[in-house]
Amino acid sequence: MNRHTPLARPWRLAAATALLTLGTATSALAQAWPDKPLKVIVGFPPGGAADQIARLVSTPLATALGQPVVVENRAGANGNIAGEAVAKSPADGYTLLLSSGGMVSVNPHLSRMSFDPVKDLTPVASAARVLVYLMARPTLEVKNVQELIAFAKANPGKLTYGSAGNGSSPHLAGEMLKAQTGMFTVHVPYRGAAPALNDLMGGQIDYYFDPGIGLANARAGRTKLLAVGSLKRSPLFPDVPTLDEVGLKGFDADTVFGFYAPAGTPPAVITKLNTEVNKILNTAAVKDRITQLGGEALPLTPAEFGKRGMDDSQRFGAIIRERKITID
Repeated sequence: MNRHTPLARPWRLAAATALLTLGTATSALAQAWPDKPLKVIVGFPPGGAADQIARLVSTPLATALGQPVVVENRAGANGNIAGEAVAKSPADGYTLLLSSGGMVSVNPHLSRMSFDPVKDLTPVASAARVLVYLMARPTLEVKNVQELIAFAKANPGKLTYGSAGNGSSPHLAGEMLKAQTGMFTVHVPYRGAAPALNDLMGGQIDYYFDPGIGLANARAGRTKLLAVGSLKRSPLFPDVPTLDEVGLKGFDADTVFGFYAPAGTPPAVITKLNTEVNKILNTAAVKDRITQLGGEALPLTPAEFGKRGMDDSQRFGAIIRERKITID
């Protein structure tokens, strides 16, 4: 049929009307949203970096949106439990996830997941680049990274290191350290960084990579801060070297924490959330607080945030395969 025939015109008119109606409905939804409280589900226990960042952003976000923003912790499976809960929630903008980037960049390499984080979730806004800090228990007789490595090599299997769980960025940092040094130590996974930190200070484990929650304890001498697992030093500890500087070239265990929504959430809602979160991240109070937590505020567009997750997936996937890391 020729596209200029009279019979084609009603179809084109109907299609145009449908698109106009859809656009009007989407615009109306964005204008009406939000008209009830929002929930942010955090994939890690209270007290950890993810929890603190979620609460730091959620309070001003509630003010900006004019609705309460409730934070709920659902820890377990390196963020998978919370991720699944959000992935299966209505795509209406009222349920969000705050997770470490590991849910997207690490977990798919470790196990068969009950959801696909790339297909079933959509990036909303990054929150912070989280550094990890190599800390030792205060009674461990080492003064620096070189001495830790030498002790571990002289006593294979004697030292233990903790993490926030199998596949967490602190765990991968620990495996990266072992891979680059040839040292053999025993991994002890915890359900979050906070309990691992408590056992480090109590002497139950010998060292771990801290995601920033233990920095006050390092200042007080309750842990020994040996190095930063990033490519650049922390402004909080300008005299503490990076692992790259002490000879572990290219050592980078940074990860990005951020907000996700169920796939299919209206783009206008995603845009609104991204705009408001980025405004919050650019305020001096929030930037300073994230710095004090040992991280760096990192406002990105949803597309930039999504790309960062894919890039990290390639980087961490390589170490997972090399070290044959599993969640067992």
